[in-house]
Amino acid sequence: MPALVKEISKAGLAGRILAERQLAELVGGSAARRYGLVNRAIKDGALLRIKRGTYVLAAHYRAEPVHPFAVAQSLLPGSYISFETALSYHGWIPESVFTTASVSPGRKTLEYTTEAFGSFVFHPLAIHQYRLLTSVDRVVLGKQTALVAQPLRALLDLMALRKQPWQGLDWLTSGMRIDEAQLFALKRTDFAALKPVYKHKAVNAFLNQLEDALLSGKATGRRSSRND
Repeated sequence: MPALVKEISKAGLAGRILAERQLAELVGGSAARRYGLVNRAIKDGALLRIKRGTYVLAAHYRAEPVHPFAVAQSLLPGSYISFETALSYHGWIPESVFTTASVSPGRKTLEYTTEAFGSFVFHPLAIHQYRLLTSVDRVVLGKQTALVAQPLRALLDLMALRKQPWQGLDWLTSGMRIDEAQLFALKRTDFAALKPVYKHKAVNAFLNQLEDALLSGKATGRRSSRND
């Protein structure tokens, strides 16, 4: 077992994504020594480089898998999981999602492809200041954590990205195959939380029309008739 792997395991960090700073604290000594240990462990296949300065132990040295959501957070700190990725995670859409998609706090779309963990994409959105993490939860994934959009936030982020106008509930339930029961479970407070978030009028219009469709007396009657 490489010396660096021993130090990581002894510190109880075998299942964590590690930054350069953490490795420096673990192994001590000069930067040249640390680089030597890191490069040796990578060459031996014991350590995987996610990106420059960010690493994780190879699978056979870990007690649990590294979750792609945690990898996304390490690739771009300050981002959060959203779009189809979060909708699939919450069970709102039936399709499997093969690219982990996040909202970026920056201004450019970024893409990464990793051999061990798949593909990642980060999209910026026009969001009001201090509202980036509205309706976003910190989710525990074993020994890892990630920021994940709540379902309605993920849906609105997707509509903002696509510049999608409102086309009615049937478009959501048939076109996107979102479970109608999930939509009708939304509360007025879920909508109220998101009204100060987006800068684009079209997204806010979509939010308002979705709220009206779901929470109006007409929608209540529709839901009741379908349950009869």
